[in-house]
Amino acid sequence: MKLIKGAIFVFVGLFIMVTLISLLIPSRIVTARAVTVQADSIKLFNEISDLKNWKNWHPVFKADSMALNFSTTTNQINSTAEWTQKGKTYKLIIVEKKYPFVKVNLQSKGENDIENMLTLMPVQEQGNMQVQWQAIVHLKWYPWEKFSGIFIEKMAGQGYQDALQALKKYVEPQ
Repeated sequence: MKLIKGAIFVFVGLFIMVTLISLLIPSRIVTARAVTVQADSIKLFNEISDLKNWKNWHPVFKADSMALNFSTTTNQINSTAEWTQKGKTYKLIIVEKKYPFVKVNLQSKGENDIENMLTLMPVQEQGNMQVQWQAIVHLKWYPWEKFSGIFIEKMAGQGYQDALQALKKYVEPQ
């Protein structure tokens, strides 16, 4: 009986300690990637602000096996794109659109929403623009979510970088 009580005491203590440590981990994870593109700012803004145009450059949207469903308008606030991948349904919604940025939310049932902001910024070189993709994930207070947040930036960052490189390749003159 003493052994069982001791084991329970140790497990409860470990759980409390892990929970307290997880409270020190931020609940907001920001992933940011950027690329410099030689293109007209209006053309770039039209590419990132119209969800139908994402088929031209975004790796997920370009996949042949992807069945995309768009709302009737694809370049206005509340426009949506919906697709299923690996048994999960994803929905991308434009929540704000104002030159030089577009904010979109990525939603999937059972997962935290991801706030995405694509921003255009001029750079010193004439005719060049920097496109920055910032993704923000808000985590719940659960210790396992907080600890998984440590790896979110590493796992998702490459996907954002790939999408930006594909955008650069698509819009730059050949």
